[in-house]
Amino acid sequence: MKIVFATGNKGKLKEAREIFTGHEIISIKEFDPGFAPDETGETFFQNAVIKAEAAMKIVKNIAVLSDDSGLIVETLDGAPGVYSSRFGGVDGNDALNRKTLLKKLDEITERRACFSCTAVLLFPDMSAVVTNGKCYGKIGYNELGDNGFGYDPLFIPDGYDKTMAELSSDIKNSLSHRGNAFRKLMGKIILF
Repeated sequence: MKIVFATGNKGKLKEAREIFTGHEIISIKEFDPGFAPDETGETFFQNAVIKAEAAMKIVKNIAVLSDDSGLIVETLDGAPGVYSSRFGGVDGNDALNRKTLLKKLDEITERRACFSCTAVLLFPDMSAVVTNGKCYGKIGYNELGDNGFGYDPLFIPDGYDKTMAELSSDIKNSLSHRGNAFRKLMGKIILF
């Protein structure tokens, strides 16, 4: 199946291609290089739907994959949440987002967190499959590793003593919130 992924994020695109084996995953940027719908939703689900519907208006006859995900830190009342990609004030500046998070957690020892992802697979007839995935862990004190993006160099998943960015892609995909949500979608694609 050909699937257009409503993202320009190269890290997300790489993960999707690794998980959706046997399917052709194409970035929406190949159809519209300026694709950037306003993510005005208050939940991951709402933002994922906004992106899926915006992409479907462009590609029309191809299934569209979208997701919205973010980091939820308990002691920050769930922040950065839906604002994860712009937590530092500049959309998509991963280094600034990590720096902002570390500053907000300065002198805080309770660092429980989870990554959460809502994934939507929208078909041309406007039927859809929606799944959710989570990955629990904690925020470290220093950035470690270079195999990842976003908050991966700070996030230490439960059961590991390394950050997501220090783990291999195979291990990371088996644990990650996006990997969990995407695998659930893969299991449902056979129904269509």
